[in-house]
Amino acid sequence: MPRPDRNIPQPPVTWKTASMRVAWANMRESGKRLLKRFPIGVQLYAKTSKTLVNSVHYVQFLRDSRSFAKLYRMSSRRFAFQWRDYYPCLTDKTKTLTFDRHYIYHPAWAARILADSQPIIHIDVSSTLLFASLISARVPTVHYDYRPPNLRLDNLSVACANMLSLPLSDASVVSLSSMHVIEHIGLGRYGESLDPDGDLKAVAELKRVLAPGGTLLLVVPIGKPKIMFNAHRIYSYDQVITMFTDLALREFSLIPDNPGSGGIVKNPPDEIVDSQQYGCGCFWFKRQ
Repeated sequence: MPRPDRNIPQPPVTWKTASMRVAWANMRESGKRLLKRFPIGVQLYAKTSKTLVNSVHYVQFLRDSRSFAKLYRMSSRRFAFQWRDYYPCLTDKTKTLTFDRHYIYHPAWAARILADSQPIIHIDVSSTLLFASLISARVPTVHYDYRPPNLRLDNLSVACANMLSLPLSDASVVSLSSMHVIEHIGLGRYGESLDPDGDLKAVAELKRVLAPGGTLLLVVPIGKPKIMFNAHRIYSYDQVITMFTDLALREFSLIPDNPGSGGIVKNPPDEIVDSQQYGCGCFWFKRQ
């Protein structure tokens, strides 16, 4: 192996780099001592994220595990209880239950509309699978996705489809939804072809299959227009309305960035809509 050229200038060893090397060496030695003294605890910790916050939670987990083991020995021992089966969940001790506002509220918004309208059949294109699975309990549902899931439920059919060429006839769908979908089309995130205008082509396809008198439930991120490659696009309210000028808007609801502004806000004032960074816009369109 060739030796490095000794004439190449090397970065100076400052007090910072030297102290970092000493710190790393000390950490390695501490880790070796811990592994010898507490092999079970170290192996368990290796299953978890090694962040400072999780380290604090992990200490509490170990305390709880010791307390539980004492109680277990005095119990009926109905279950096997061994350290190798431990499954540390470190961040669930919260005062309130947090949730993804977009993906809890927008299916709830759409499900309520379908509960009122009671369509004979509903066609969903690539919305969250939980939505299709739940509404199929009341309405026969067909769910199309670029990556079709292996899901079997009564009243629910699942099929593979490219959103840019849906296997549906022109003007054939009376009840249609595509929620939190078009903002992804053309960014390659899910294996589709790259296309900066993929969302516009998807919109054209949704409008092609929508029947006269048919309704479309559409959900997209609302805020300052931009592409956050390769995750999604963010639209302004006006951009969405412009894409669907040939449809009538029956309702617009917003799931705001700030939980203090409400959950699902129906017909929100312009100042709230304009202040969003990553709000969730819920549009209910109808073809006249």
